[in-house]
Amino acid sequence: MRFRPGGASVAALLLAGMAVVPGASRADDGAAPPLVVTIEAPRDIAAWTAAGSGSRIDAADIARTRPAHASELFARVPGVWISRGDGQESLIAIRSPVLTGPGACGAFQILEDGIPIRPAGFCNVNELFEVDFAQAAAVEVARGPASSQYGANALHGAINVVSHRPGPQPWTLGLEAGPDDSFTGRLSSGSARWRLDVQGADTNGFRDATPTGEQKLGLGHATTLGRWQVSSRLAASNLNQETAGFIFGKDAYRKAGLRRDNLNPEAYRDASSARLHSAWRTVLGENTALSITPYARWSQMDFLQHFLPGQPTETNGQRSAGVLVDLRKPLPGGIDWQAGLAGEYARGFLSEVQARPLSTGSAFQQATRPAGLHYDFEVASRMAALWQSLDLPLDAAGDWHLLASLRGEYLSYDYDNRALDGNTRDDGTPCGFGGCLYNRPADRSDHFANLAGRLGLRYGDPYSGQWHGAWSNGFRPPQVTELYRLQRGQTTADLDSERLQGVELGYQRAWADVRISLTAFGMRKTHFIFTDADGLNVSDGRTKHFGLETEATWRPAPRHELHLSASLARHRYAFDRAASGGEIIKSGNEIDTAPPFMGSLRWLYQPRRDFSLELEGVRMGPYYLDAANTARYAGHTLANLRADWVTSAKTTLFARITNLTDSDYAERADLAFGSYRYFPGLPRRLFVGIEWRP
Repeated sequence: MRFRPGGASVAALLLAGMAVVPGASRADDGAAPPLVVTIEAPRDIAAWTAAGSGSRIDAADIARTRPAHASELFARVPGVWISRGDGQESLIAIRSPVLTGPGACGAFQILEDGIPIRPAGFCNVNELFEVDFAQAAAVEVARGPASSQYGANALHGAINVVSHRPGPQPWTLGLEAGPDDSFTGRLSSGSARWRLDVQGADTNGFRDATPTGEQKLGLGHATTLGRWQVSSRLAASNLNQETAGFIFGKDAYRKAGLRRDNLNPEAYRDASSARLHSAWRTVLGENTALSITPYARWSQMDFLQHFLPGQPTETNGQRSAGVLVDLRKPLPGGIDWQAGLAGEYARGFLSEVQARPLSTGSAFQQATRPAGLHYDFEVASRMAALWQSLDLPLDAAGDWHLLASLRGEYLSYDYDNRALDGNTRDDGTPCGFGGCLYNRPADRSDHFANLAGRLGLRYGDPYSGQWHGAWSNGFRPPQVTELYRLQRGQTTADLDSERLQGVELGYQRAWADVRISLTAFGMRKTHFIFTDADGLNVSDGRTKHFGLETEATWRPAPRHELHLSASLARHRYAFDRAASGGEIIKSGNEIDTAPPFMGSLRWLYQPRRDFSLELEGVRMGPYYLDAANTARYAGHTLANLRADWVTSAKTTLFARITNLTDSDYAERADLAFGSYRYFPGLPRRLFVGIEWRP
């Protein structure tokens, strides 16, 4: 066990944070006037989705949700599922199935203030726990291919966590307590030039022996230097988690005696990250905006792979730095032109060590999964990209707009194997049954060049009715784990970049009390990377995706609001193949873990200015558990209740009840090697708290 949480760790973090912001106080009396950054951030997703599909969760909804996990927040967005694992673990789906595998996370770009939180090729399936979405100014989601602006990994979409800018704000301290010795503290403060956000959370966990502690820090600074407006931010996170895996057996999540079981109390995950960027913005001449943003990132993770025979320990990390340059200039005729370039350098590493010989399983497993070092490699990567976009009015009235964007990107890997080449033991002796499972390729270099574009039309405005149609394509290069963490007889993974082409048609309209948006989409993916029945990483898969998405808001009466987010989609294989784990892929079958229907309905009631109540219903439709479509999860419906009461100018009391009806459900269901397995959902939970503004 690596960590035992306690409220003291949260308190210490909050107290330390109170000393960070210079000049922050109950009010900014005598302070310099707040800086106003007038140059718009060029990589804002809201602007990108002018002829596409996107959603924005604002600060009020984030504060009302007070999410302990990303899945609680993103239920508000159509076509998005953050599949909850144990603790803070998650898998992402954006207009897609829940994608698994060593590089599946590369299908989604996670950004913080428009900057990717990881270098291209070094994604992690759980990387959402590195960003502080619970204290964000907004969270934006672009659905569908967005690589023409956001580059590698924005294949199915992108998530951008927007941080608060500096500005006068008194100290705000929030404390929340709940079951399983759960305790969360959040501290925010701001002055004319500084902004501080601190969060600490501890829990002993719903399941046996699953304590988790996490801490997050955000420190922002703004100033002016001559003609430049400079906005800088440091973000850091730390996670110490004792992890529980699946529970096994058909409908095991319904059985009270199994839901809390932890079959792997020895499992853990320790992860830390830090990111620093500084955005320099100025105006050249009369109306040309220039933004230069250098950044640096670091992350490291150590965890026990309890889900593998032999339970090897993996340690991975990366150090990276880069720069984004964006130029925006209005041209004659009302044309809005933007262009930019990006450059990045990264060094990453991965090692895997099995502490003891495997004493269970078959003779084959014991012989091919030896104790000792399995992998030990470093990868240096270099990325360079150029992009431009155009918003062109097509008529004098400005009703019709043509939107076009294009991006070219080059990525290179230099791989250095620091262990013995091949599939021997770490001392060079061979394994039985034809060799060890783990295969370490010799040193090599790989290069990927990709081009992405988007072409769209927009007509009208949201208040009289706005239509949009767009074609776009996206790409994601193979991740380093897909290329260099090989198995069995594969000495070289000759992989191509995954590509996704999509079309969509959408309509939105706003009336006095109603706002609605509807989108229909179709997408086709080629060079889908997966592991075949021989254990080889290949990139010749194909899939198809099509569906409908909607968001709507209705105010049927004063003090009442209804919010709907829903998607109806089909995700199908478009090839035939035997895959790993005994899976049989057939063209036309639905992809596993791809619910055709997902949605949420929220009723917000505000009888007084100082009190609000939100009732939320979340529906997850049934979905298949295997590629052959032989087993299904029945789906579930959950209800959540949240209340806020502003008792005075300094104090707010709040409470939330999750899983109000105490339903038995699975956060994730799966069928592997003929066995049903689940991450059980949490039972009914009551959390209460207070926010204090001294």
